[in-house]
Amino acid sequence: MSTKAAAVPSASETITCPLCNGAAELTRVEILERLGVRDFARVAQLSAEEAFRLLQQKHGNDSQQVWARFETELTKRTADVELRHRIELQTLTLQNTTLTRRVEDQLREVSQLREKNQLLEGEMSKVARVGKREELDFEEEARTWAGVWVSDKLSRNGDFILCYRAPNGEPVEPKLLIDNKDKATIAESDIDKLVRDARERSIPVAVLVARNEDQLRQVDRETRWNRKDGIWVLRTTRQWLPRDLDVLKPLFERMRLHGSDFLEKNTALADEVRRTFTDLDRIEGELKKAAKAITSASGLVTKYRSRLQELCDGAVGRKMPTGCEVSAARIG
Repeated sequence: MSTKAAAVPSASETITCPLCNGAAELTRVEILERLGVRDFARVAQLSAEEAFRLLQQKHGNDSQQVWARFETELTKRTADVELRHRIELQTLTLQNTTLTRRVEDQLREVSQLREKNQLLEGEMSKVARVGKREELDFEEEARTWAGVWVSDKLSRNGDFILCYRAPNGEPVEPKLLIDNKDKATIAESDIDKLVRDARERSIPVAVLVARNEDQLRQVDRETRWNRKDGIWVLRTTRQWLPRDLDVLKPLFERMRLHGSDFLEKNTALADEVRRTFTDLDRIEGELKKAAKAITSASGLVTKYRSRLQELCDGAVGRKMPTGCEVSAARIG
């Protein structure tokens, strides 16, 4: 039996597409589906696109939620900050009001203090004028004392320097530092300042001169001559000073010959000087009483003399009775 071999087509032979029967109208996807093959690249692309879409959607949703939370938190914190700032502003406003009130009070007090200061300056200027007048009066009076030398007005550390004159007119030791006071009462601080001034000028004797006796304290009257911090201090008045200088003149001569420490070596002499001043003050007090009594008696004499004169003048105007009239009056 003879067989006829089947013909095998060649590789270059053109055949009709069994899928579209030569129509060439199938899409890529349809061809792959008819062949039973899926387009993995396309699927992968689509899957990736879908994944990106879903991711983008999720990211968009998350972003919106984040922004929503951010806006909520921002609103909350902004409200908190605004509330805190409002409270701070109220506090600052209250403090500002308080400070303004305090400043006004301080300005009012400053104004009152300024007025008081002006009044005090006026009073101080009056006191200064009184003190200056007292110093000028003292200088004018002291320059009239025989044998006494007085310096010009000192700019500081006391008012004047006073001492006796030598026969040629030159001032001699010891020198006395003078401080005039015209005030209600002499204070211990006045004595301390006078002592400091004397030590500053190396003057061994300092004299505090009050205007009158009433300005001296009891302790000043009891210790009118005493030593303090190495300085001999005389507490006196304008009226007493010339007499006190006469009392102390022999003492000053001894100090000139033997040095300023002469009294320190002779404490009994210093005590005797203190007793002398006490006795002189007491005698002067008795003399004042006597002078007052004499003045009072003089006034009474004048008064009774005037009265007697009036009685005499009245008796002259009346007629004197005769002897018969007197006898008749006695008989009756």
